[in-house]
Amino acid sequence: MGSRQVTAWHGKNITVAGLGVSGISAARALAGLGALVTVVDGGDSEGHRARAAELEAAGVSVRLGDAQTLPEGTDLVVTSPGWKPDGPLFAAAAAAGVDVVGDVEIAWLLREVAEDRRAARTGEPRREPAPWLAITGTNGKTTTTQMLASILKAAGLRTAAVGNIGTPIIDVVLGEETYDVLAVELSSYQLHWAPSVRPHSAAVLNLAPDHLDWHGSMEAYATDKGRIYEGNTVACVYNAADKATEDLVVEADVEEGCRAIGFTLGAPGPSMFGVVDGILVDRAFVENRQKNAQELAEVADVNPPAPHNIANALAAAALARAFGVEPRAVRDGLRDFRPDAHRVSHVDEVGGVTYVDDSKATNTHAAEASLAAFEPVVWIAGGLAKGATFDELVQKAAKRLRGVVLMGADRALIAEALARHAPEVPVVDLARTDTGAMLAAVREAARLAEPGDTVLLAPACASMDMFANYSKRGDAFADAVRELAAEQA
Repeated sequence: MGSRQVTAWHGKNITVAGLGVSGISAARALAGLGALVTVVDGGDSEGHRARAAELEAAGVSVRLGDAQTLPEGTDLVVTSPGWKPDGPLFAAAAAAGVDVVGDVEIAWLLREVAEDRRAARTGEPRREPAPWLAITGTNGKTTTTQMLASILKAAGLRTAAVGNIGTPIIDVVLGEETYDVLAVELSSYQLHWAPSVRPHSAAVLNLAPDHLDWHGSMEAYATDKGRIYEGNTVACVYNAADKATEDLVVEADVEEGCRAIGFTLGAPGPSMFGVVDGILVDRAFVENRQKNAQELAEVADVNPPAPHNIANALAAAALARAFGVEPRAVRDGLRDFRPDAHRVSHVDEVGGVTYVDDSKATNTHAAEASLAAFEPVVWIAGGLAKGATFDELVQKAAKRLRGVVLMGADRALIAEALARHAPEVPVVDLARTDTGAMLAAVREAARLAEPGDTVLLAPACASMDMFANYSKRGDAFADAVRELAAEQA
């Protein structure tokens, strides 16, 4: 049964891999459509058993402690995004000729079903499913998606930011609320498992090595990111400063008439968005774009106005304009937008030193953008490197660094890069991993910093060696800064 040809779900044997948020969402939705659903998960904790009991009460079978064996008679496997594609369950599916897709693919396939159900329930005429404006990239996805949703709302459109953030996308598609358009964040994992998705317009914000342990190579990672452009009808938005994103547009199979739209922090050429004298401008969706530009907003309307965030705003504006949004809504939406915590968040100023939490900078590309926004910097870094190297990052940031405090499992990799490319920068190596490690890191950073400096948590690494997630790491940093402030009060 090819996933692109699925039109009837009743009676199909569907295996859902993973008992997380997206897996539970997919299992409930497919069971509600009459599918015979079995969820498999390698865990067997008390939490797993509690979630399993809830699903079993809804008619879903759950198999805990074994995520490698394909249930007999499976017609389709629906996987959670993070499951690696070379796992034994998927090898068994391939051997049996069974397709493997993700929850985003299921959401896309259920759009028509959802509209049929909505029309039948309300008695209103059937509408076309809400178009998707999709966003991916190594960094900035969530912020840009939320910016886009804010702009669309300012234009009076019914929308939601979904996908890799917020409510599971299947729940949004099948929910009772009607949308005009969806702002959809898609990770490389989700795109890998979503062969049928065809957005109205899409953007790839940037490409840098990340998740290579999952994808196997940079080429495979880029290929999965590039899937977002497949079938675009109006605009493929790319980063003019990152040629790899433009290359993906060139390679994409799009609908006739779909345009390549670039964004740049400099003055834009025709069919581009950019910045002129502190103004965000559109030279793509205007009459006579060879000569004219449309003012959209001021750089000061972007929060925070760091260079990488201005790039995010330009990408969001390009997608909104591709959907026909008026310039005033771009400005109002950017003014209304407030970034999530742990994304270049000002924590406090202590002794003339500013403390900034960018715990979300979990890879070198994100850390590079964060470091570029401040000078001089005492940098707190380290964690799980996920196969990354740090030479290029350190080379670019070296002149900005007052000092560095390293912590986490792979801190030695950063220390070695610093020794090669910034030997004059003082480095504190913290071996401790206990709950007081972050406070120790902040105290060491405060010792290295001078008034006017910024102490920046931009780890360039994942957090799971010491913290449950990047949010917990950021919270620990903020708590440590507050304790430091109390000590110096």
